[in-house]
Amino acid sequence: MANSYDVIVIGSGPGGYIAAIRAAQLGLKTAVVEREHLAGICSNWGCIPTKALLRSAEVLHLAEHAKNYGLTLEGKVTPDLKAIVARSRGIAERMNGGVGFLMKKNKVDVIWGEAKLTKPNEIVVAKTTKAIVQPQAPLPKNTLGEGTYTAKHIIIATGARPRALPGIEADGKLIWTYFEAMNPDRMPKSLLVMGSGAIGIEFASFYRTLGVDVTVVELLPQVMPVEDAEISAFAKKQFDKQGMKIFLDAKVTKVEKAADSVTAHVEKKDGSVEKITTDRLISAVGVQGNIENLGLEALGVKTDRGCIVIDGYGRTNVPGVYAIGDVAGPPMLAHKAEHEAVICVEKIAGLPHVHPMDALKIPGCTYCNPQVASVGLTEAKAKAEGRDIRVGRFPFVANGKAIALGEDQGMVKTIFDKKTGELIGAHLVGAEVTELIQGFVVAMNLETTEEELMHTIFPHPTISETLKESVLDAYGRALNA
Repeated sequence: MANSYDVIVIGSGPGGYIAAIRAAQLGLKTAVVEREHLAGICSNWGCIPTKALLRSAEVLHLAEHAKNYGLTLEGKVTPDLKAIVARSRGIAERMNGGVGFLMKKNKVDVIWGEAKLTKPNEIVVAKTTKAIVQPQAPLPKNTLGEGTYTAKHIIIATGARPRALPGIEADGKLIWTYFEAMNPDRMPKSLLVMGSGAIGIEFASFYRTLGVDVTVVELLPQVMPVEDAEISAFAKKQFDKQGMKIFLDAKVTKVEKAADSVTAHVEKKDGSVEKITTDRLISAVGVQGNIENLGLEALGVKTDRGCIVIDGYGRTNVPGVYAIGDVAGPPMLAHKAEHEAVICVEKIAGLPHVHPMDALKIPGCTYCNPQVASVGLTEAKAKAEGRDIRVGRFPFVANGKAIALGEDQGMVKTIFDKKTGELIGAHLVGAEVTELIQGFVVAMNLETTEEELMHTIFPHPTISETLKESVLDAYGRALNA
């Protein structure tokens, strides 16, 4: 039957399109359903276009500090917000088109519309009601439309959306989510960011670098709450130096709107309330899974706290129905979704030796200035588990390459099990640590011990040498500090 498949994937974000490609590679007849944009939030409104914005901010920062590198620039370097945003949107459209090419290359059918499960092996696709807010790259020729489709296996990869707090919902003008923050109509002079997770602190960093007066309000006692406390404290000192105002152990309890400004009532730990008026407010208090209108309730698919419940292979409690990525719960990261997609599809295909997801080996990256990256247990969590640990630290100020780059504010922290020598956590802050973290991720996946890391030769001069020095420091053998 023309409308019958081995695998149908609902959603074409990082998890969805990777699942579709892997399924096609394994010889399964595959289709992907998309209602808005091929490549999902990640490539259109998240991971990729935000990095484009942050790259513009980084170049501006370097230009403003050209004298530190012995260079003189004629005239003042000023940001052109319209051009910065246009560059970011252009990159998003390029990524969007790239996924369309991959669907065609791998002979994956694209079904355009909104899918609803009517049976464990059947979906009905209706015309999309989602507003398209940027140009859609041309759809691949193998695009289908409304109708009923069947598949032996249906994978839900519908992603997540910004979480809204009651009374402080985004209105697209004064209160923004990351959608509006990425595509502002003009540069605000002042901005309040509610939440200091990856999304909040990245936008705080971007706008602060462009000269905006930025205030961050965080409910918990540290910025980037999921990170190691020592790394978080180091990053906060850098944010303070940049002129960010950061309120910890605080929450926005009320918002008053004026014609072109917003006043937030910020309640502090001691119970006092400070009123802060800014041009705009970004709500970055997390995301929630897109589980609505999929027919999950009728099928009895189990959900918990707004996400679909799965096992280590993406299987739900209903045979033939699977879920991956953000809709299947935290950590809500694109690379987690991609890996989950491969695990799920390979299990469907019956490949041997498919390993379930190990959440402790999923790296986390935040692309603020300075960057933050981590994998495994924090020091506090390791101690809470009763682990007897060794902790190593190495500062960028003792690394020649970091000094030469003018990027000497950073550190690497490693955590080892004292008994076995197993690397159980790594935490980095500083320039390009989002690239460096993968060294430790590979080491953890290979179950590398401190002995093997110590005998690994790192190239000189590189910032990556700080990784080895941190390992050496955990055992009292650091050579350059």
